[in-house]
Amino acid sequence: MPTIEFDTSLPSIRQLQELIKQKTVIELKLVTGDLLTGKVSWQDQNCVCLVDDHNRQITIWKQAIAYYTSLSNPETQMRSIASVQASQE
Repeated sequence: MPTIEFDTSLPSIRQLQELIKQKTVIELKLVTGDLLTGKVSWQDQNCVCLVDDHNRQITIWKQAIAYYTSLSNPETQMRSIASVQASQE
């Protein structure tokens, strides 16, 4: 099975890494319309782990994410992962 590299030079990867480092609370909207709130704990090439206010870990496939936005930094508004997902395929 071929290994897919985790490209940390991609802007969306770096943006999420900064949110992880800063422990920023985000609002994440799924393509289903569901809205999740929490802090990003980790990411890999396929998934993001969000920790909610009840300390539950929720693993979300990146392709299920419509957008995310920072709730604590007004300059960091909607960041789309979909365009980066398309470039990784």
